[in-house]
Amino acid sequence: MAKMYKRIKVESRMSNLRIIENAIDEMTGSIGINQDNYGKILVAALEAVNNAIKHGNKDNPNKLVDVEIEYDNDELRITVTDEGSGFNPSRIPDPTLPENIEELSGRGVFLMTKLSDSIKFNEKGNSVTMSFKEVSD
Repeated sequence: MAKMYKRIKVESRMSNLRIIENAIDEMTGSIGINQDNYGKILVAALEAVNNAIKHGNKDNPNKLVDVEIEYDNDELRITVTDEGSGFNPSRIPDPTLPENIEELSGRGVFLMTKLSDSIKFNEKGNSVTMSFKEVSD
């Protein structure tokens, strides 16, 4: 399968998650991604966009979320960047520890880390790239 690339910029509104979902549906459909991987990719991507809207851009519709979806060599990469000031991913509490079970923050990044094969944040902490390997049937 040839390389594929798609880039979408959306205003920071929760209703725009649907636009991202449609873009992922379209791309994973044309690649022929298996169902297990599709679920992981969709949940991780929507979680990243949700975090970018809510935490990065503080629900400010004048700020954009930039989503890049790239497919090459049976690896799908999704990069989500917001216009926020960033954060330090190493300072997020581990949601699996008993003292953090009640904590709501940190679960998104934990989920994204579990679902993707690799995850990288940029130095500023306002951009995340998740990779999913061997995604097609």
